[in-house]
Amino acid sequence: MIIDCHCHAGLGDKMTSPWNTHAPLKSYLRRARATGIDRTIVMAPFHSDYAVANAQLARIVARHPGRLIGFAFVHCTRDAGRILQIVGDAVRKWSFRGIKIHGHEAMPTREVCQAARTFRIPLLVDVTSRAEIVDMIAPQYPDVNFIVAHLGSNTDDFRAHQQVAYQLARYPNVFADTSAVRQFDYIVEAVKRAGPRKLLFGSDGPWLHPGVEIAKIRLLGLSAENEALILGGNISRLLHAGGADVTRISPGALRKATRRADDHRQIVGRV
Repeated sequence: MIIDCHCHAGLGDKMTSPWNTHAPLKSYLRRARATGIDRTIVMAPFHSDYAVANAQLARIVARHPGRLIGFAFVHCTRDAGRILQIVGDAVRKWSFRGIKIHGHEAMPTREVCQAARTFRIPLLVDVTSRAEIVDMIAPQYPDVNFIVAHLGSNTDDFRAHQQVAYQLARYPNVFADTSAVRQFDYIVEAVKRAGPRKLLFGSDGPWLHPGVEIAKIRLLGLSAENEALILGGNISRLLHAGGADVTRISPGALRKATRRADDHRQIVGRV
């Protein structure tokens, strides 16, 4: 099964660029079918209220049963204090299977990492070329699987690509997607350093063509088994890594996790 692990869907509300205005799926889905993609992980475009954006995304996912998988988008600063609730609603009500955050808005916090830990779901983070962030979060949360978008940079920052390739090899819980990586040799380097089990195919659709993005994986010249890992096996493994049914997490466990997040914010506030 081929799974695109990075695509956007729905309406943004800032309307200053395509990625905060509209992520239409019609052309993307046609192209994905032609490319042989079976399932796609979708997340909202940039939005001023991710509780609203995630609810809108849930309706889109519901219109394509068995085809789309939702990830909950959160803003680590603006949503502070309610991240666990936003993610919990997305997981329990709509069966979302991961979290997305973007460093352009805010870098990862303990609160969002704790939410990923609580629900045992992967955290897809765009570090916006600041690969050093991975060295902060990965060892602090060894039981959380982090997916670094764009191999660390969608702006051709070779330093970020190189550093993430090392981090993939160093940290068992760090993975990277290949979406929007234009310098092909850094994908080659990442496979050589970390192996095919640490990379995930992604397109950054609907703005990028999934056929173009998947061609990069096929041009690596890997064995059929290793190519299949990157094209879907690895993300499938991460989506099922938690084991237990995350929709059945008890209210008591949620309250405990919320208290831990609250305690951390109070400690930080006193420093």
